[in-house]
Amino acid sequence: MGAHTGGGLVLSITAAPFEIRPDDLSGAQIRALLEYHLRQMHAHSPPGSVFALDLTGLQAPGMRVWSAWRGDVLVAVGALKDWGDGTGELKSMRTHPDHLRQGAAAAVLEHIIGQAHTLGLHRLSLETGSGEAFEPALALYRRRGFANGPAFGDYVASDFNQFLHLRIEAASR
Repeated sequence: MGAHTGGGLVLSITAAPFEIRPDDLSGAQIRALLEYHLRQMHAHSPPGSVFALDLTGLQAPGMRVWSAWRGDVLVAVGALKDWGDGTGELKSMRTHPDHLRQGAAAAVLEHIIGQAHTLGLHRLSLETGSGEAFEPALALYRRRGFANGPAFGDYVASDFNQFLHLRIEAASR
């Protein structure tokens, strides 16, 4: 098990075979994976339909980012935006293409859900796209209990995007 802060937040954990740890986004591997994520979102989304955050957005107040590592190799990333009203948003979930279908995204997702619970959030939401490129992530979210629902925050529903929500109390049991 990893180290804990006085506030009870897990600093890093090992979810075999991955070590999940907070990321300050300063490393070359994380920056390259986030650039790849943005390129992929633009490649598979209509113009004006990409809400993935760039580096500056991921460094904004209320944002927490974790990365999953296998040794010294980055395998996945995910972020949590605390909206300050008891809800959070899952952002920037991406597995490195060399490490797909190995459980890295599931490990990061479980870590983020656990952190949301520790923070006292009652709902975790996400916005994503539609189509073949999004199906693996949608399957992961739905397996974990996320369900389609209404737009949230500043998002506006379209024919392309969709919104999924998870009640944290139910998810943590």
